[in-house]
Amino acid sequence: MVVQTDFMLAADPFRRELLAHCYRMLGSVHEAEDLVQETYLRAWRAYAGFDDERASLRTWLYRIATNACLTTLKGRGRRPMPSGLGGPGDPEQPLQQRPEVPWLQPLPNALVDPPPGDPAAIVAFRASVRLAFIVALQHLPARQRAVLILRDVLAWPAAEVADLLGTTTVAVNSALQRAHAQLARVSPAEDRVAEPAEPEQRELLDRYVTAFVSSDVTALQQLLAEDVVLEMPPYLEWFSGRAAVISFLQAKVPPFQRAMLLIPSGANGQPAAASYRRGTDGRLHAHSVYVLTITAAGIERITAFLDPGLFPAFGLPPVLPATSPTP
Repeated sequence: MVVQTDFMLAADPFRRELLAHCYRMLGSVHEAEDLVQETYLRAWRAYAGFDDERASLRTWLYRIATNACLTTLKGRGRRPMPSGLGGPGDPEQPLQQRPEVPWLQPLPNALVDPPPGDPAAIVAFRASVRLAFIVALQHLPARQRAVLILRDVLAWPAAEVADLLGTTTVAVNSALQRAHAQLARVSPAEDRVAEPAEPEQRELLDRYVTAFVSSDVTALQQLLAEDVVLEMPPYLEWFSGRAAVISFLQAKVPPFQRAMLLIPSGANGQPAAASYRRGTDGRLHAHSVYVLTITAAGIERITAFLDPGLFPAFGLPPVLPATSPTP
């Protein structure tokens, strides 16, 4: 019992960063949570034999987590986004829903944000979970993905990565070069554009929520960048350009939602909002999670994850009472 207690006290501070690590590898918050639990269970069972002279507890936990992720990823394809499966759609055409596709999922900020401290470190951490970066990682084979995360995000020496993967430093460096080349091909331009400061992002999120729930097209147009992109997994269609996005909203969901509530939140180090729709029972039901990519030009991307199953990860209930207000 003493060993078990010692392990939990020593290992618990690493839980948030391990969750972020597993999410980078898997692209799913649900699977990442499961893999972190599995990592702690494996480590707890083996803790009596842990040699702290050979490796730190943090490094040991990362080894277990990375190997668990690589095992999970064997034989799997990537978790896509609609914009990675084809060209933009026509706002006037019917939508095609593909619930069987293992779509990428967002990561709630509240689960992984580090405690207040060095602002530069917090900015760097959030950049490592940005939605565009996670989407790009999905284009890498599992071992390349692990190499890039361990070397570039966690700053592990090549020799340590080689030891974990059972390979050589030459192979690790070669895999890292190939990963960099692939990311350069698939990484969207928005990821290279400087973002406004966090207070400005929060203000713009609040304005977006107000404009959307009140169906204020003029206000919404002013917030969107000219080349804004809207995608909504599990729908295959996605839309590019302010005119197309506004046309879709007006044609498919007029007014944008007759009775809805958007709760400001955060995901992937970015502004986000959780959307509820009022049902025939009078109650507000979980509907989707919006993640916004904001640059100096305005809102560059709106990613609406139409998956009520995400709400528990955001600490939100699936249903709100009938007395909940709507704007």
